[in-house]
Amino acid sequence: MALMEPLASRIRPRTFDEVVGQSHLVGAGKPLRIALEKKHLFSFILWGPPGTGKTTIARIYAEALDAEFHELSAVSAGKDEIRKIVEKGRPTTHEERERINKAQGTLLGPGPSPREARETKPKVLFLDELHRFNKAQQDFLLPYVESGELTLIGATTENPSFEVIPALLSRCRVFVLEPLSDDELTQIIRRADGEMSETAIAWLVGYANGDARKALGIIDGARTLYGEVNEETLSKALESPHLRYDKKGEEHYDTISAFIKSMRASQPDAALYYLARMVEAGEDPLYIARRMVVFASEDVGLADPVALQIANGVFRACETIGYPECAINLSHGAAYLACAQKSRESYDAYQEAMGDVKEHGNLPIPMKVRNAPTKLMKELGFHKGYSFYEKDSYLPDKLKKLKRKYLG
Repeated sequence: MALMEPLASRIRPRTFDEVVGQSHLVGAGKPLRIALEKKHLFSFILWGPPGTGKTTIARIYAEALDAEFHELSAVSAGKDEIRKIVEKGRPTTHEERERINKAQGTLLGPGPSPREARETKPKVLFLDELHRFNKAQQDFLLPYVESGELTLIGATTENPSFEVIPALLSRCRVFVLEPLSDDELTQIIRRADGEMSETAIAWLVGYANGDARKALGIIDGARTLYGEVNEETLSKALESPHLRYDKKGEEHYDTISAFIKSMRASQPDAALYYLARMVEAGEDPLYIARRMVVFASEDVGLADPVALQIANGVFRACETIGYPECAINLSHGAAYLACAQKSRESYDAYQEAMGDVKEHGNLPIPMKVRNAPTKLMKELGFHKGYSFYEKDSYLPDKLKKLKRKYLG
């Protein structure tokens, strides 16, 4: 029996006029609309929450420009998949290359045959979850984007400034998508099922929290499992295992919380269990590793300074290796952090210092520890009396009078 196309795919908009939301990008006179109208093909990154239209916008843009559209997920794809896309249809002889180059030069005017036009279609690569590509994979992709062999449309829920290498980022424009409003999500739900009650729609809008894909997935589940869509069947559909772990939802936060608390309580078995749940659900390994780096300083701290080196090593391994192998690195780090001695002394000391900064503002810095790069500043007493072996506190005078001692 053939699989039914998912609801989200069946009702996917085919033009920018049909897109609900993101009017600041696809509305009249807005950047992507203008690019489409002018047939301007360029690489860009769509950054925004899940279920806000990134895939839809990419498809409409590529199809309207008559480009060859290739879609990959950075979760499972790698260099081989990119190489296959680039080499597909690539001319193999000098004569063939010359003929293709000639066809490209006259593609917008009279001349090329339909076959030549097909052979010279630009290739658009839509790479979902771009942030899951490690540095080596992004480096591999870069020359193809630079040469124009591939036009990249990346989609990510993470800040590209941190997740995309500078060289690739500099060759792409970044467009920020906004969460769908309740009214916009209601429009999409009504497009999917015009017979849903207002009560059921309101319940679903509240649960989906701006994520159209989540809402459509629940509708699809309710209809497939129970034959009708109402509050009861929508609620029951949520119990289906494939809907339980949402990387931006409650299960995501509950599981990472249990993972951190297990390491804090020095319970490696529990920490490894919750880690396994996240890995199995496809959680971003860099997200888990980042939390471990924070934990190494916040909870282990001065009790075991090596913990921070271990955590940073795990992060680096996840960044360069990726799934599935980096799960071994994550388990190594989680076990070490859970078994390590704990001390929040440095963290608590910093919080106390931050409290004084917020309460007292920028208090005058003692003259002896100020920088004195000029002769005038030296004459005014900057840096005067400074010693490597100073016993007197370098804290501002007001805090010295308050006898502040954050650490120890």
